[in-house]
Amino acid sequence: MDSKELFGGNYLQLKPEEASVVDLGILLFSSKLSNRKFIECTEEVEARDFRQRWLLFTSVVAQILLLATRNSFKKVENILELWLNLLSFNGGFIGLFLNFLRGKVKTAERSSASFLSVVGNTDTRVDLDKNIKQNDAKYKGFISMMASKLSYENEQFVGNTVRNLWNMEFMGLHSFWNDYQELWSTRAIILQDTKSEPNLIIVAFRGTEPFDADQWRTDVDISWYELPNMGRVHGGFMKALGLQKNSGWPKEIDQRSQHRYAYYTIREKLRTMLEANRDAKFILAGHSLGGALAILFAAVLSIHEEAWLLDKLEGVYTFGQPRVGDIKFGEFMKEKLRKYDVRYMRYVYCNDVVPRIPYDDKTLFFKHFGPCLYFNSFYKGQVLEEEPNKNYFSLFWVIPKIINAVWELIRGFLIPFVEGGGYIQNWFMTIIRIVGMIIPGIPAHLPPDYVNITRLGSLPEFSGLQNSQDSKAD
Repeated sequence: MDSKELFGGNYLQLKPEEASVVDLGILLFSSKLSNRKFIECTEEVEARDFRQRWLLFTSVVAQILLLATRNSFKKVENILELWLNLLSFNGGFIGLFLNFLRGKVKTAERSSASFLSVVGNTDTRVDLDKNIKQNDAKYKGFISMMASKLSYENEQFVGNTVRNLWNMEFMGLHSFWNDYQELWSTRAIILQDTKSEPNLIIVAFRGTEPFDADQWRTDVDISWYELPNMGRVHGGFMKALGLQKNSGWPKEIDQRSQHRYAYYTIREKLRTMLEANRDAKFILAGHSLGGALAILFAAVLSIHEEAWLLDKLEGVYTFGQPRVGDIKFGEFMKEKLRKYDVRYMRYVYCNDVVPRIPYDDKTLFFKHFGPCLYFNSFYKGQVLEEEPNKNYFSLFWVIPKIINAVWELIRGFLIPFVEGGGYIQNWFMTIIRIVGMIIPGIPAHLPPDYVNITRLGSLPEFSGLQNSQDSKAD
């Protein structure tokens, strides 16, 4: 069954594993896409503009390279995680050296409750800010960010943090099958805050891990599918969420299958938990790729007309989320979110590159929708329609971005004197800030600044944006 039968509209699906050098070369000079072996699309889909063909070429080549270097990426991750944790366990370089001389080097298993991921090592804070209470306007945004950050860690670490530090119920860290990659490459955590009134269930999707080539393939895959009355949606993200290769988005699937898919498994768990506690609500959250999966989860609930679940959905909170669909998709989602009174909070920190991709221009059709909660490098916020420099790569913005990156490096040393020891920046993040002076926007995408904006962020309009929908919780 081809995608036309599955979705009923135009589509473009890239198949990098079937691309030859000759076919890739021809792509650059031919607007006809349907006769390329590595592109499956409807006859109507063409790429008349060279820039469009170049972006398709780049996407396919990037996926080929990621496939070829998958194992090397994993080895680099393992070595970096090992050293970062060795340094952490032994009190830094000097402590590690002294413990080595004594023959008492401290280590921990990767699956242990004290072992941190590469992302976790950029910001080791996992404690909740005691000044932000359940009835605070910032609370849902804050707990969403902390859960999104925590989702990068192993199950023992997450469970220990949720149960013993946050005093909440941990409902598991789950891995899900990607039918197109044929890998368990999508992950999410589920927890429940039983102290809030009503009880709050948080589903946080894991974002792109720095050295996970398969997740990067999801990000750079600019395949798309057009769904009737809904618009065009990013294919890579849909595949990660649980798109079925042979049946698209059926409302129900056989849950006895050996493969568990993110959307269907999480939906079933939510049904069970909300049936057991009918007063409870839930929120969807995610950082980076995780943010894209969070808003698309709400979109598929809308496709399936899951009115009961959508009525229980308190909000969608995303941090550094990439674009996921076209303008028609945005209008569809705005109408559904308005109908079910669902908050959509899309946080963007300063020069973060990820919310500015895929491109929003005449070449590509991807567009954000809903308000952008934009914060500058002083953590001062505004509610905007679109983040400044919406496509990131602009000669006009090069010098301001570099100057801002230098300021962020300096700020890392100053902020503890202003806000206290909880804001001390570690040496690893300092190194990343230095790299950020060459490639501005990369450090800005990491969780530390998103944690800071939800703790320190000043946004006068924010309270009104949240409280205008407080009646839903009554």
